[in-house]
Amino acid sequence: MSLRTYFDLSQPDRSGLGSQIAEQRRRVTDRLAGVRSVVLVMSGKGGVGKSYVTAGLATALARDAGQTVGVLDADLRSPTVARLLGAAGPLKVTDDGVEPAPGVHGVKVMSTEFLLREGQPLAWRGPSAERFVWRGSLEVGALREFLSDVRWGALDLLVIDLPPGADGAVELGALIPKLTGALVVTIPTDESRRSVSRTMRAAAEAGIRLLGVIENMSYLDLPDGTRMDIFGSGGGEQLSQATETPFLGKIPIDQNVRIGGDSGKPIVVSHPDSPVAKALREIAENLAARISVAALGGQNELPINIVE
Repeated sequence: MSLRTYFDLSQPDRSGLGSQIAEQRRRVTDRLAGVRSVVLVMSGKGGVGKSYVTAGLATALARDAGQTVGVLDADLRSPTVARLLGAAGPLKVTDDGVEPAPGVHGVKVMSTEFLLREGQPLAWRGPSAERFVWRGSLEVGALREFLSDVRWGALDLLVIDLPPGADGAVELGALIPKLTGALVVTIPTDESRRSVSRTMRAAAEAGIRLLGVIENMSYLDLPDGTRMDIFGSGGGEQLSQATETPFLGKIPIDQNVRIGGDSGKPIVVSHPDSPVAKALREIAENLAARISVAALGGQNELPINIVE
């Protein structure tokens, strides 16, 4: 599969770059015409389990709510969602575009993992000098391709799993027509709370509606019936209150999340009666309600404050 790429030009543009991008934006709009809602999943830092949460919510909505769901892994350099959802290549390419790979319970998945050999890092073709200048343009171009050339078809929900930080949310927020909003994943620590707050501020300033905060790795249930707050407690709720963003729920720690992820079976499938699976289903219900509310409103109007 070959991805078209676009470069910033320092000389007068004879390439028709502007018209190419305009055409691609039109194709994105056409491709997503059958998608009822598009939700970004973001975090301020890595290591909070955002992709596990994405996979769990997508599976819960498909398995328990009967929704048709697609997932786009926008973390181009460190893709993980495909394996978490049990999706594998090779991709089927037709004259009308690329078919997303099927995952558990029919979740449609697109990821750079399907385009790379095992262990191969993502590398962009281009001049070796000052790569930081043009790499961002290539990454955005690749995401445009995923949105415009992948045959998503009719979906109730397309979930886009973003890399850590705010850049991906801002870029995709400008690209996707009628973006429903963004979910925020954090852990209870003060460090995560402060980092995520800044990401939320950047997204809100870009006009992206914040659908809710999810606290992952909230606690560990011990065999004696007590709970251990490994990463502290209350960080997600504090973040929700400080930013006046709905708190959608807490997800406890369970080693079966990791075991299921390694085998391509999210915990809502492998251990549907576990506290984590129950928490994910409840959060999925809360998310569905927030999406319904967002469909009736405009852009984010919440006063987002940086948490110090």
